[in-house]
This record gives sequence, C-alpha cells and structure tokens, in this order.
Amino acid sequence: MTQSEFLNIVMPFKDKVFRLAKRLLISTEEAEDATQEILLKLWNNKTKLEGYKNVEAFSMTMTKNFCLDKLKSKQAQNLKIVHSNYEDKQTGLQKRVELNDSINWVGKIIEELPEQQRLIIQLRDIEEYDFDEIAEMLGMNNTAVRVNLSRARKTIREKLTNTHNYGIK
Repeated sequence: MTQSEFLNIVMPFKDKVFRLAKRLLISTEEAEDATQEILLKLWNNKTKLEGYKNVEAFSMTMTKNFCLDKLKSKQAQNLKIVHSNYEDKQTGLQKRVELNDSINWVGKIIEELPEQQRLIIQLRDIEEYDFDEIAEMLGMNNTAVRVNLSRARKTIREKLTNTHNYGIK
C-alpha cells in the first residue's frame, strides 16, 4: 500500500478518531497524542488494512481501546480537564451565555453517564454512526445499543430539565 492509498483510506475519518479520543480523554492535547498514536499504528500495519471490511470501524475500536488503556494507566492522573465552549456570533450576548451554559451542562451530564452509554452517545449523536456500526465496534447487539442510547438520552433530558427548572444541582 502506498502512502497516497493509505491517506485516501485514513484521512476521511481522522477527525472522528480525534473527537472520540477527546470525548474519552477530555484533554485536547491528550486526544491529539492518541490520534497520532492510532494513525501511526495504522501506518505500521498498513499491509493488514486491506483485510478489514471497515477500516474506519476498526480504527474507532482501536481509539476506544487505546484511550481506555491510557485512562487506566498512571498517566491518567496527570490529564488536564479542558472544555471548549460553543460560540455563535449571530446571537445576542444573553443567548450565547445561555447556550454555553446549556452545552456545558450537557457535557457534564454526559461525563457522568456510565461508560458504555457515554461511548454510545458519542458514536451515535456526535459521530453519526449507524446502529450496526456501533454494535460492531462495541461488540454488542443492535437492541442493546438502542436501549443504552435511549437511557442515555433520557438521563440527559431529565437532568438538563431539572437544572433549567430548579437551578444548579
């Protein structure tokens, strides 16, 4: 496999790898390092890539496993927590503050979800994978993925509604 063939296969989904790594590791710097490690591993095993039906799903599984291993290691204690805020330049200041607050709350709620629900919400709602691909990546069946996604969304909705109705909890 030549370098250009490799780039044609890997480049379309490298941003998805980064976003999944960032969701799991929180830190932008750690996510960048993880993405680089995954791309390096894919390059080193480029001859084996042709044997995979879905290289993107394989790389997402590699990313998930790499990040979980990193979190379990000693280095996990040194990870910085950095959140980026959403900013819409066409809305007023008050609306922007409210949107940023809501997005921050959703991010905090997602971080409190069980690990499996957190991964599924990331892969489905943010990365926009379909249920079959998520089931394959996580080694689950479609029904379990749908149930976990439903529970995660319900939890997010309830906690966000409670926060908006009753203030900070």
